[in-house]
Amino acid sequence: MQATFPRLMLDHRAQRPHASALREKVYGIWQTLTWLELSELVRHLASGLALAGVKRGDHLVVIGDNRPRLSATLLAVQALGAVPIPLYQDAASSEFVFPIHNADVRFAVVEDQEQVDKMLEIREQCPKLEQIWFDDPRGLRHYDEPGLGSLDSLIDTGRQHAQQHPVFLEQAIEALKTEDVAAMFFTSGTTGHPKGVVHTHASLIDRAGAGAAFDHLNAHEEVLAYLPPAWIGQNIFSYAQWLVCGYVVNCPESASTVTIDLKEVGPTYYFAPPRIFEGLLTSVMIRMEDASRLKRGLFQHYMAVARRVGPALMDGKPVGLLDRLNYALGNVLMYGPLRNTLGLSRVRVAYTAGEAIGPDLFSFYRSIGINLKQLYGSTETAVFVCLQPDHEVKADTVGVPISGVEIKVSETGELLVKSPGLLKEYYKNPAATAEVLDAEGWYHTGDAGYLDEGGHLKIIDRAKDVGRLVGGPHHGGMFAPKYVENKLKFFPYIKEAVALGDRREQVCAFINIDIEAVGNWAEKRNLPYAGYTDLAQKPEVYALIRDCIEQVNADLALDEKLAGCQIHRFLVLHKELDADDGEMTRTRKVKRGFIHDKYHLLVEALYSGKTEQYIETAVKFEDGRSGSVAATLKILDAKTFPTHRKAA
Repeated sequence: MQATFPRLMLDHRAQRPHASALREKVYGIWQTLTWLELSELVRHLASGLALAGVKRGDHLVVIGDNRPRLSATLLAVQALGAVPIPLYQDAASSEFVFPIHNADVRFAVVEDQEQVDKMLEIREQCPKLEQIWFDDPRGLRHYDEPGLGSLDSLIDTGRQHAQQHPVFLEQAIEALKTEDVAAMFFTSGTTGHPKGVVHTHASLIDRAGAGAAFDHLNAHEEVLAYLPPAWIGQNIFSYAQWLVCGYVVNCPESASTVTIDLKEVGPTYYFAPPRIFEGLLTSVMIRMEDASRLKRGLFQHYMAVARRVGPALMDGKPVGLLDRLNYALGNVLMYGPLRNTLGLSRVRVAYTAGEAIGPDLFSFYRSIGINLKQLYGSTETAVFVCLQPDHEVKADTVGVPISGVEIKVSETGELLVKSPGLLKEYYKNPAATAEVLDAEGWYHTGDAGYLDEGGHLKIIDRAKDVGRLVGGPHHGGMFAPKYVENKLKFFPYIKEAVALGDRREQVCAFINIDIEAVGNWAEKRNLPYAGYTDLAQKPEVYALIRDCIEQVNADLALDEKLAGCQIHRFLVLHKELDADDGEMTRTRKVKRGFIHDKYHLLVEALYSGKTEQYIETAVKFEDGRSGSVAATLKILDAKTFPTHRKAA
C-alpha cells in the first residue's frame, strides 16, 4: 500500500476513530476533532474542491495560522493529487505575487478578512487566481467579489456530493502514489527571489518517520502548533509527524495567547527556533528584575547550582551526593516552578532549529531540567539530517546523522548530504536545482562544518558568511558572524545583532535592543524615554549594552580560533530590524548583504573612527503607511581581551 498523508489519516481513522486528532481553542474553550470527524471534514472538503475544478497537479495556496480546517484542507488537496503551498500569513500582499505567479496558482484557501484583502489587492497581478475561500467569515459579509466564497459553503457543497458518491475520497486516495508531489515550500529568499522546494509524500514521510523513531515518539504526545505553517519545521512537527505518529496537535486561539495555551496544553514534544527560547528567557529575566531581593538571591544561587550540575544530570553522568541533594532542593524551590511558568513542565523532548542557538542559552534550558536538543536540517532536506541523542548532547554540535543520512565535507569545507528526504527539485528552476543537487545525488547545503571525533556534526556558519579578517594581529583569522551574534543574543537586553568584519581588520556590530527588557530595566531606574529610538540612544543603555559586549569579548578571547571575532566598536540602531522593511526574512533571519548595503553609511562610520553618525531611514508601519525614522547614533568602543592560548 502506498504511503501518503491522506492514507495515513484513513489508517488512524480505522484503528482509533474516536481518539483526538486536533484541538483548537475557540473563545477560551478547547474544541476537539477526532480522527473520524477529521476524515469526514476532509471528505467534504475534497468533494467540494473537486466540484470547484481542483484536479491532479493543480497548485493551491493555504494562508493562515494553524487551524484544524486549514490542516484538513491540506489533506483534502493532497487527496485529489493536487499540491498545497502554505505561505507566510504575516507576509505583505506584494510578497505573495511571486509564488502565486511562479506556481501558476488558481486556487487559494485563507483564514480571514486580512488574508482575503491581501488576495484581492494582488488579483490584477495574478490573473490566474480564480477562486478564494475563507475560513473565518468575520468582517466579510458585504464582500461581493467574483470567485470569493466561504469554506462553509464549499463544505456544504462537498457534503451533498459525498452523499451521492460515498467512496469518492477512498478512490481518490487509492490512486495516489508515494512518489507524487505532496507539498511545495518557498524558501525565505535571503538572496534574490524565493525558490519553490518540491517535496514528495515519500521524502516527507520518510524523514518524519526517522525523526519519530529516533526519539521514540508515539500517539500519546501532545504538540502545540503555533509557528507559521509555511515554515517546513512547523509542517514536519505538526503535520507530517502528526500523521505518521497519530499524536494530538493543539492550535492556540491567537498569537497573543500562545504562552497561556502553552501552559494549559503542557506539550510533551516541543519545537521552537532559538528566538522563541530567547523570548521565554527574556520574560523570566524581566520577572526576576521585579522580584524581591530574597527571591533574586535564591534565583542566582540555584542557577549557579544548575549550571554546574544540571547538564551532567541530564546527560546521565555521575554527580556527587551533595550536589545531587542541592540540585533536588533547587528543583523544588526554583527549577520546577520555572519550568511550569514557561509551560514546559511536561516536555519529554524539545528541539530547536532554523538558526544556530547560542551555547549559553542552550545550557540554561538543559540546566533546569528541560531536555532541549538541537537538530540540523533545512527545507530542502525535509528537516531531519542530524539529531542529538539523549545523554550525548553538546552545546556546540547539532547531533549525529540519523538513519538514511550520509554526510561528507567537500574540499572547500562545505557540508554535503545524501538522504531519502531530499527535495525533488526547485520548481521551474532547473539551474538552481543543478547547483544544489549534483550528479551523484549529494545535496550541497551551503553550510560550513565538520564531524568531530565522536561523529557529531559541528556547524560553523553559512559557508558564504564565514569570512576572514585581514591586517592587524588576527590577519587571516576566521570571522564567524552568526556565532558572535548568537552569543550577544543570549543577553535579554539584545534582541538582534549584526556582526561586521569580513575582509576588515576588526569586528564591529549593530545592536537592536529588546524594547520590553530594556524598557523594564529603564523604568526600574526612573529613566524616562519616548519610544524605541529615544531609549536606544540613552547613554545608560549604551553602557548596559557595552557591558554585554565586553562579557562576550572575554568569552571569545578563550577560543583561539575565534578570538579575532571580539567586537571593537558598536552602535545601537535607531529602529528594529524588520521583515516588512526587507531587513529580515519571515523566519527572522538577518539579510546580511541587504543590511550592509542599506546601512553602508553606518558601516563606514564604525570603521572610520567616528563617534556619531546622523541617519534617516525609510520604514513601513504596520498599517501599511510609509514614513521615516531619523537619529544621530552614538558609536562606542568596547574593551577587548588578549587571546587565551592553550598550553601545549
